[in-house]
Amino acid sequence: MSVKWGLIGASTIARQFMINAIRAQEGGEIAAVMSSNPERAAAYARENGIPAAVSTLDALLKSDIDAVYISTTNELHLEQALAAIAAGKHVLCEKPLALTSADARKMVAAARTAGIVLGTNHHLRNAGAHRAMRDAIASGRIGKPIAARVFHSVYLPENLQGWRITKPEAGGGVVLDITVHDADTLRFVLGDDPVEVSAFTQSAGMAAGGLEDGAMCIWRFKSGLIAQSHEGFTTKFAGTGFEVHGSEGSLIASDVMTQKPDGSVLLRTAKGEEQLSFDREDLYVRSVRRFHAAILGKGQPAATGEDGIWSLASAEAALQSASSGKAVKIDPKLGSMK
Repeated sequence: MSVKWGLIGASTIARQFMINAIRAQEGGEIAAVMSSNPERAAAYARENGIPAAVSTLDALLKSDIDAVYISTTNELHLEQALAAIAAGKHVLCEKPLALTSADARKMVAAARTAGIVLGTNHHLRNAGAHRAMRDAIASGRIGKPIAARVFHSVYLPENLQGWRITKPEAGGGVVLDITVHDADTLRFVLGDDPVEVSAFTQSAGMAAGGLEDGAMCIWRFKSGLIAQSHEGFTTKFAGTGFEVHGSEGSLIASDVMTQKPDGSVLLRTAKGEEQLSFDREDLYVRSVRRFHAAILGKGQPAATGEDGIWSLASAEAALQSASSGKAVKIDPKLGSMK
């Protein structure tokens, strides 16, 4: 089966990861790219060997594509996804799905009604390291999970700064950029859902316009497990990591909160230490493969629209907590509630 893709957004992430991931699939083809700037669209198509460049969403959706990948700025996701769903195109959308979980629920409902596959491109759950951790926890290798810690404070490179640190109206800030990922990865690895969050945010010198460029969150999960996460754009020398501590052992992963299949996972128990082995498949190749399978009716995308609602509701609750100074309950059905 061939799947013809249209790219909504001539983005860096598409160029660095998604174009190759789509072309790595049997029958995967990129037919067109859309950018509201016609010159940018034409240059992007030429540089990346894409046959067609268009500057309106209507032109893209009227072509014979099967699916779209949305990687525009966050405030555009809702309108573009709803238009694609109405046109009968399957949608793989970058996180966050929208600016609010209420809007994300509109996307999920529209896709369900139309019989369209909607996926959220939470790449981290496609990492071999995180799947190895999930499997170890599910098989009881650390006993009852008690606590987790996520280290995901990095340095946002200059070429990616732009709207992420200057435009609140575009959905900028570290919480909508990175905290959503950490909420999703915690859910995936633990097989558990967050029910409450308490957060502090900061502006440490990079972000402007009232946006945050650092956050620390404490999460409570349904099982009783508590977790902490640190997200940032300003720490040039911090490594990333993910730890889960249980009654019978600990998982200590290093350099795993990344777009590349890197890092290591150490299992420490009474028996000693063991480095877990895991596959090093490209995260985006796996994501697109799962998405193609879902189009064929074989399973679901790696991260569904519902997963996107969960991560966005969690990030919303973190922002509410940071502004109110209080812990905030998380309910993906209603949006976060005080």
